[in-house]
Amino acid sequence: MNELFLFISRSKAFILFAFLEIFALYCVYRFNNYGSAILFNTTNTVVAKAVSTQNSVIRYTKLNDINEQLAHENLRLNKELAQLKNTVAQDSGRVQLDSTMTGRFTLEYAEAINFTTNQRNNFITINKGSKDGIKPNMGVISAAGIVGKVKMCSEHMSLVTSILHSENLVSSKLKKSNKFGSVKWEGLNPHEAELLYIDMYDAVQKGDTVVTSDLNSVYPSNILVGTVKSVKNDQQFKKIIVTLSTDFKNLAYVYVVKNTLIDEQINLENSITNTKK
Repeated sequence: MNELFLFISRSKAFILFAFLEIFALYCVYRFNNYGSAILFNTTNTVVAKAVSTQNSVIRYTKLNDINEQLAHENLRLNKELAQLKNTVAQDSGRVQLDSTMTGRFTLEYAEAINFTTNQRNNFITINKGSKDGIKPNMGVISAAGIVGKVKMCSEHMSLVTSILHSENLVSSKLKKSNKFGSVKWEGLNPHEAELLYIDMYDAVQKGDTVVTSDLNSVYPSNILVGTVKSVKNDQQFKKIIVTLSTDFKNLAYVYVVKNTLIDEQINLENSITNTKK
């Protein structure tokens, strides 16, 4: 306490000066409209910036939750869109769809918890497994487009063979011309793949859309694969480079495609094979 009184005694001139400065400023801004307006605006600006910074920090910490909510919302909208398309097709009389076909493909939301993009054969780990009904050979897509195919499952996780894999061929087609081919990764650029088996006489242009084909038990048809980046004639077939629609380096949420009729299809096809033998 004595030290405090000693400090005040030594600094009384400075303390008095500071007090008078504060009192003078108070009088200027209290009894002068112009000064008061400046103080008000300055204070508002500082407070607004502080609140904006605080809100930005809060929004950033909640991005993961927001993205997860958007992924679930996207899944719900995809289901509703599929039901709406089937209803419109039935009501128009153009196509009478069997009730089992309308639910041929269902989607299961999952999160990508680990992945690689710089290997010759790349894989993705997702946080859903056999307990969630996931099985090997199920297709995996994202909001942007195709991702890969389930290779193996544990109870709570699954390993997905990415499109960025040397042995992964995806049955695809050019949306505009409906010409069929297969998309395969060349093993170099994680943003590009090659569309194979398109005849050199078929019309293909830069910017054409590439989607999954109808000859597919893994993916629904017309799921986006990418867009044509370049086209060159190469003997019998064209050499077509496709810019993939999915950004694998920023992959966060995916949807596992469940083909509810896959077992029936496999059994039927196997029975034909056995009959021929």
